[in-house]
Amino acid sequence: MSDHGPATDLLADDLLDLIAEEDPLEASLVGIPRHDHELRDLSEAADDSFRERAIAIAARAELVEPSVTRSVVLQQAAAMVDKINARLVEHTMADFLSAPAIRLATYIPRVVPTSAEAETAYLQRLSAIPAYLDRAAERNRAGIAAERTPVARMVRTAVEHIDRYLDGATDTFAQAPMSGRHGAERDRLLADAVRPAFVRYRDVLATDVESRGRSDEQPGLCWLPDGDAAYDALVRYHTTTAQTPEQLHRTGLELIENLALEYAEIGARVFGLGTAEEVQERLRTDPELKWGSADEIIAHARVTIERAEAVAPQWFSRLPVKRCVVVAVPDAEAPNAAGAYYTAPALDGSREGTYWANTYKATQRDRYGAESVAFHEAVPGHHFQIALAQEMTNLHMLRRVASVTAYAEGWGLYAERLADEMGLFSSDLARLGMLAEDSMRAARLVVDTGLHAMGWTRQQTVDYLRVNTVMTEVDIQSEADRYIEDPGQALAYMVGRLEILRLRRRAEQDMGNAFDIKGFHDVVLGNGPLPMAVLEEVVTEWAS
Repeated sequence: MSDHGPATDLLADDLLDLIAEEDPLEASLVGIPRHDHELRDLSEAADDSFRERAIAIAARAELVEPSVTRSVVLQQAAAMVDKINARLVEHTMADFLSAPAIRLATYIPRVVPTSAEAETAYLQRLSAIPAYLDRAAERNRAGIAAERTPVARMVRTAVEHIDRYLDGATDTFAQAPMSGRHGAERDRLLADAVRPAFVRYRDVLATDVESRGRSDEQPGLCWLPDGDAAYDALVRYHTTTAQTPEQLHRTGLELIENLALEYAEIGARVFGLGTAEEVQERLRTDPELKWGSADEIIAHARVTIERAEAVAPQWFSRLPVKRCVVVAVPDAEAPNAAGAYYTAPALDGSREGTYWANTYKATQRDRYGAESVAFHEAVPGHHFQIALAQEMTNLHMLRRVASVTAYAEGWGLYAERLADEMGLFSSDLARLGMLAEDSMRAARLVVDTGLHAMGWTRQQTVDYLRVNTVMTEVDIQSEADRYIEDPGQALAYMVGRLEILRLRRRAEQDMGNAFDIKGFHDVVLGNGPLPMAVLEEVVTEWAS
């Protein structure tokens, strides 16, 4: 399959502009220029326009010669349509990846102005917050009118998040250094426009929205009008496959069953216990397996990543130029954030790739899973994947920054097992942490589909996670809310990992002694983020 041509590059240009306009915050975080002064237009009219333009670009793409870039354009255009059609903006309240208001406080402070022009753009973006939040309230009310209501507990969580922002000693949006005149204007905007807008939106949530919210008995999309269609769209969006919720549910159940054998084998060496159930119970309950402090979490993450960096050249021909830094999750975000996550470096070099470690309630968090998470989020996981893609200046920009969840999270999960092959785990206890992470990702297939396709209650989700994973209670509660508010995203991890493994096994069989693990990793990471079907074509061509 060819890479691209002039006509395809023009289509990719147009789609990249549309993607950045549709989500300027993500564009800024990645480093796509010309949108740092903007916030997304949350109106339904804007959604209609974005949808129509994406469909038009896809129609033009159908007329050009097949290539990898053309395939990416077609998938990314379809993904935008699926995302818009799901209408999550109307009822997503607290998830920092999806909820409109919470994204502001999470994303904007991470784009640090590095010039007078960037400071001006930052101020323009701050000045757009009141209209943005007012439009969010309009969409929330429109959702209620159409019976697409949020979950009441998530409305309360959003209110609490906004209250933490309003009560904070330091304003989240004032953390970035700024020159005197611009700094004074920023402070004026925060006092006169931004904070009042958050107060106004908070009051809408507390007075108009929460009372209309769904109960924990009906948290899934299947309880909403056209919810089944919305979930099907999000499954396509996040997995880039045609697998149904029922198929994914069965896969998760089978994986959970198969993991029991590994728990018993490794657990016998670590604890002298004979069954998976006994090993999992020990992991859940042994206080000696918790962290002692927040500082310990940060220090361990840094040592783990450094160990992976030292071994990586034996498994990868290409390494990122920039290293990954380790930072604690901000206090305002931490109570509702994942245990750890990664944010990409900026294309202009103004921000490094960052591994965010959650130190909230540190002594209630398990330490045995920390190495596996660091390998997933940082090295050789997301940092290698994303930083390397950004450095591939021979590829069209769309190919370097496309959002393909199954590719991104599939590689991250693949990296956890790869780390075991690389000899990176410091002990069998840490390898049990790898199994714990596998259990969580397998369980996600079960509970995400259970919630959104099969009508599970929130309590059913919590109960399943308690029995079939070794997550702490604080993580179980936050993960359950995450699955409720970001439907389909949790499916991408295991779907992507299984597909990458399938392609590797087939290449090993086809190539025999000619198979080279460095070459395989180079081809998987050397073409930018790809939908699963396109990744298969690229790997097949390499292995032939």
